[in-house]
Amino acid sequence: MCRIGAIKSKNYLHPSLALKLMRSQQEGHDNSGFAFVMQDLGGIFENYKELPILSMACTDEGMKYAEDLLHSMGFTRVFQYNMEVYPQDGLVIQTMPNYVFEVFQYPKSYKNASREEKEDLLLNARLQLRAYLDKNEEGFVYSFWEDVISLKEIGNPNDIGKYFNLWSEKVNLRAKIITAQCRQNTNYDIVRYAAHPFFLQGYTTLTNGENTFYEKNKLAQEKLYKGYIGFESDSQCFLYTLHYVHKILKWPLKYYKHVLTPLPFDEMEKTEAEETGEECPECGSPLVIRNGKYGPFVACSNYPECKYIKPKEESEICACPKCGEGKIVEKRSKRGKIFYGCNNYPKCKTAYWDKPIGEACPKCGEMLVEKNKKIKCSSCDYER
Repeated sequence: MCRIGAIKSKNYLHPSLALKLMRSQQEGHDNSGFAFVMQDLGGIFENYKELPILSMACTDEGMKYAEDLLHSMGFTRVFQYNMEVYPQDGLVIQTMPNYVFEVFQYPKSYKNASREEKEDLLLNARLQLRAYLDKNEEGFVYSFWEDVISLKEIGNPNDIGKYFNLWSEKVNLRAKIITAQCRQNTNYDIVRYAAHPFFLQGYTTLTNGENTFYEKNKLAQEKLYKGYIGFESDSQCFLYTLHYVHKILKWPLKYYKHVLTPLPFDEMEKTEAEETGEECPECGSPLVIRNGKYGPFVACSNYPECKYIKPKEESEICACPKCGEGKIVEKRSKRGKIFYGCNNYPKCKTAYWDKPIGEACPKCGEMLVEKNKKIKCSSCDYER
């Protein structure tokens, strides 16, 4: 099983504490690596709290591509920290040419952008960078987020600490939250991305144990959100579940546990409904969160006298290619299956089972969709 740990403090801490924490779990670590995510940063990054930091291990070509990509997107680099390395004979570690933490200023065009727009920009940049690095085997991008740095490496944890001189407090890295791992789940290939902690848009998870429904979770989750990629470890499913429940659906954090280990329906019905602080637009009674067959929903507390159910917010995918008036949004069928249809229904009945990408097929002009990690035409045999 994985060897994991977390430290949270009111004071800034050095990453050597994470290595010491891992020492108590060193039996059976099998040289599969050491990794950490540091959040709420001090030290050399303390003055850059509101700026995104890119964490990478890469070749020279990978670094050049990252800089060119981010420059083309309007980012400006304001600070770069290259981790010094200390090679020694006998160290068990698989090294990369460069280990870089770069701080960037947001593009000028995003000066008045919303938080959601900035978060989407950072995610798109990281996904595009990872796609290039993976395809060309030029390195790894671990995070691109404000006030966060990440490092993952394969080898003996103690040797990794020596290689980066992390045992010495002369290395001016500090944080109030440090999560770490010193052994991967060896049911899978030993790769850097598979190492805990897993991080996505401010969410970090360390999860020990087997995910029995890994394959089903993977098939379901990779269609839910563009940031759900990789799946190098079954434990990533837990991160994506947390992110989807709390970030995308905006459910209370405590619902995460019940998504992982759901209660039987008869017990769900006995649980006290939680008020949302809103009033029913039809009768004025408080709105509450109820549990249904397809998860929580918001409804009137005065049921069955009042049967009001609050419509779920629809996330727009692209413009409808048929009517030109509506938007293609994510919907659910009566059986709970996700599909994509025009919000101008019933006037427009355009619908797709696979997620549209907003582009027309160059062969027949119909909508292109994402299917089995490929881009395909919803009508003809075109794919890319």
